[in-house]
Amino acid sequence: MTEFNKEEEERRQILYRYKHLLVTCKNIITSTDIKLVRKAFELSLQDHDGERRTNGEPAIYKSISIAQIVVEELGLGRTSVICSLLYDIVQKNRITLDEVSNLFGPKVTQIIQGLVKVTNIYNQNPTLQSENFRKLLLSFADDVRVVLIIMADRLFNLRNLENKSKKIQQDLAKEIEFLYIPFAHRLGMYNVKSDMEDLALQYLDPDVYFEIEKKLKDSEEEREKYIKDFVNPIKAELDQFGMKYKIKARTKSIASILHKMKTKQVEFEEVYDIFAIRIILKAIPKKEKSECWKVYSTVSDLYQPNPNRLRDWITIPKSNGYESLHTTVMGPDNRWVEVQIRSKRMNQIAEQGFAAHWKYKGGKGEGGLDTWLQDIREVIESHGSDSIDMMDSFKADLYHKEIYVFTPKGDLKQLSAGATLLDFAYSIHSDVGDKCIGGTVNQKNVSIKQVLNNGDQVSITTSNSQKPKSDWLSFVVSTKAKNKIRQSIKEELLKEADLGKETLKRRMKNWKIEFCDENIRKLMTYYKYKLAVDLYQGIASEKHELSEIKDILTDKKEVEKIVPEHKTDYSTKKVTKGGEDVLIVDENISNVEYSLANCCNPIFGDEIFGFISIGKGIRIHRLGCPNAREMQTRYPYRVVKANWTDKGSASYQAVLHITGDDDLGIVSNISDVISKDLRVQMRSISVDTNAGSFAGNVAVVIASTDHLDTLIVKLKRVKGVRRVTRYDPIGEQ
Repeated sequence: MTEFNKEEEERRQILYRYKHLLVTCKNIITSTDIKLVRKAFELSLQDHDGERRTNGEPAIYKSISIAQIVVEELGLGRTSVICSLLYDIVQKNRITLDEVSNLFGPKVTQIIQGLVKVTNIYNQNPTLQSENFRKLLLSFADDVRVVLIIMADRLFNLRNLENKSKKIQQDLAKEIEFLYIPFAHRLGMYNVKSDMEDLALQYLDPDVYFEIEKKLKDSEEEREKYIKDFVNPIKAELDQFGMKYKIKARTKSIASILHKMKTKQVEFEEVYDIFAIRIILKAIPKKEKSECWKVYSTVSDLYQPNPNRLRDWITIPKSNGYESLHTTVMGPDNRWVEVQIRSKRMNQIAEQGFAAHWKYKGGKGEGGLDTWLQDIREVIESHGSDSIDMMDSFKADLYHKEIYVFTPKGDLKQLSAGATLLDFAYSIHSDVGDKCIGGTVNQKNVSIKQVLNNGDQVSITTSNSQKPKSDWLSFVVSTKAKNKIRQSIKEELLKEADLGKETLKRRMKNWKIEFCDENIRKLMTYYKYKLAVDLYQGIASEKHELSEIKDILTDKKEVEKIVPEHKTDYSTKKVTKGGEDVLIVDENISNVEYSLANCCNPIFGDEIFGFISIGKGIRIHRLGCPNAREMQTRYPYRVVKANWTDKGSASYQAVLHITGDDDLGIVSNISDVISKDLRVQMRSISVDTNAGSFAGNVAVVIASTDHLDTLIVKLKRVKGVRRVTRYDPIGEQ
């Protein structure tokens, strides 16, 4: 094909796709609306002129395809079609938002602005499989159509992954699985959900996907024959009643079959409901329910129903609008068959979810769309009993009480609305907050009082000379920041108190006055302090003249009647740190804010990191911990760098896995080697024998990894021992 012929064919293809889009839109837009859609198409075509996708296709193909998904599969209207055609060229600064507003109005502008924001967030390359990213995605969407159009964009990409790298395929499949499949499920968009599930599975577990696909193809002929034998008697009965209907056989999606196999722990051949029979009635709204029950009666007369499998969602629809009557009956050859009974209206809602509702309430245009969009918001924020777990976390105050900002590395942090730069600093680490002197927000220098907004990229500037101040409490909003500031100020005051106490001791020694409780109470009574620490702080801050203190103690000043001191026990916890971001793990861990994780039993000498757990302080893990990858991937903002002190004198527990020949006395020989090392304490030993071999675990208490390595070398020398390795019992994080 010549270059001219190729260009001519592409022009014809673009025009064909555009006309197909208009045909799909004909029931939801008026002739006036078509002019606006055509204007958006012309702008997109003009600005994409000559531009091509990575596969060589004209760039306009993607914009039209996304608009087609938006209207045909998601059920959106004119505004969403226009936004789908325009947002890519706005993103590339080929048309301004002001120009969009002048041509198409404020609603289109608002949605495109949201689309551009979300696209910019994607470009930050955050951890997409995180709860914070899901919340950020929705909190940016002042209009829910933003998320739906983005979902159409991701679905288009998912359907065009054939020539992409394996990493790109799997990354997008994971994102779809985590973000958009639950979203489609919650909105009742089951066709879109099933398509995304199958495509995601194809890239995440291709072996399983193609195995089930092959089994479906191999059993297709037998399945079609069975379906024909099953439905023929039903057709004969319904025809006698003069009912207008369609009967379809719907095969389960591959992902659905796999889910059933896993939950029921059965093989493919044992999944009895691989297909379902769907009976769709043509009935007026007033008679829908009665007609559905009439069909149910016909089916149950022909085939024995399972009473435990009756699902009535026509009397009380699901929260996402799903209406249908389900029953499972015993068909020929004693096979269970699921039968779904619904009207044409119910079927469209079942396939498109809430998107189908507004089409039944006002003909053309977008008259019912605003109501539907409000319904979507309520569904997203509701807590119905049938809601999927992943979406239940969206609270009704999601859009008002939380913001999500980026660290310089692209990690997301969740903060309360109104949070300042200083709140962000304390969310990173208390040391960072204590030493914060300012920072940058979106590459602009700001003060510690700067209020943050959704999507801001924030970095912190620190100074070792900075110390927390009491006025900080007036503008921070997070509980963590307030507590850390109060704690730091208290620690600083205690340091001052120690200085004041030493000053008083030294002066009293020079005055030849005894430093005792009686004299301290005398000063506290005079200055009306309830606590000695307050007295010492007053001395350190030079609030009290030392000459006056001498006069009081030598009775040259009148002293009021002594009031007994109220004794309070004060203790502080201290975590030794080196640098700003590295936690130094001391050999004595009994009085600090961290503990050793049971899942990997770190030992002095191991490479380690800290993980901020909920309710358990900082947990110290080995870098090779079985849980390390998940923690570092899903919760990078809770990971803290950590090192050991230079010397380790504590004792650490380790478990050794030993295998060898089941010789007489071998367990005793192993115990002897351990007991002869005076620095090793054996906690427990368990051994299993089988066919002349043994395998066992020995729990020991040692001082370091070097110590452990030496012990392993000694044990390997025992006659009959074949292998000695360090064993990690997986426990709690």
